[in-house]
This record gives sequence, structure tokens and C-alpha cells, in this order.
Amino acid sequence: QVQLVESGGGLVQAGDSLRLSCAASGRTFSRYTMGWFRQAPGKEREFVAGISWSWTGYSAYYTDSVQGRFTISRDNAKNMVYLRMNSLKPEDTAVYYCAAADGVGPHGRPTLSIEYDYWGQGTQVTVSS
Repeated sequence: QVQLVESGGGLVQAGDSLRLSCAASGRTFSRYTMGWFRQAPGKEREFVAGISWSWTGYSAYYTDSVQGRFTISRDNAKNMVYLRMNSLKPEDTAVYYCAAADGVGPHGRPTLSIEYDYWGQGTQVTVSS
């Protein structure tokens, strides 16, 4: 069982930056593929970024709309995952969720909600124009 708690959301202006944090419990955290999703009002939850594992390290992957602006990272020693968001746009406004996928093999890159097993409660990010 993994528990996830997000923090760091808030109200910012377009062009600003934010860093979201996700604190995870669990002794095997290093083997989970971690992801960030978001859900805007009236829209489906969508994949934002993920960080997969392999025997040689970790690699990040992103949805096209945030590529080059957002950076996902993890600190296994602290059981933490981060999402650094730069050059924020009003269309980035959403509730952001941290998620963990168990049992994904090395180099796996899940992007569907159904592929993730554990979810945080979400943190609101609002970007004003």
C-alpha cells in the first residue's frame, strides 16, 4: 500500500513558476513508476509527466503540451516526487494529482489513469492571465 500526499499548488500569474511535491510512503518506492496527472473543470483527467525506472536509472517523459516547460524528478532517499512547472499558462489551471504505478517493468511508460494504482488527493493550481 502506498499513500501519496501532494503539496505546492497555488494561484500564480501567467509566466510564473511553481514546484509541486508529492510525499510517498512505502518501502519499495524506488521501483514505482511515478506520474503527475491533472484535471481541469469539465475535462477528463490527463497525463502530464512520468518518471520510469530501469536497472540503470530513471527517465522522464511528458505530454506534448508541457514538454520543455515542466520537469519531473524524484528523490528516492526522501520518497519524494516533484513537478517543476515553468512558464505557466492559464490552460495549465487544474487539480494536479500524483500517482504511483506498481509492477511496471523497466522502461515502462504508462500514461493512462488506469495504469496507475495509487493516487494522492490533488492540489489546485490556478494560473491567471
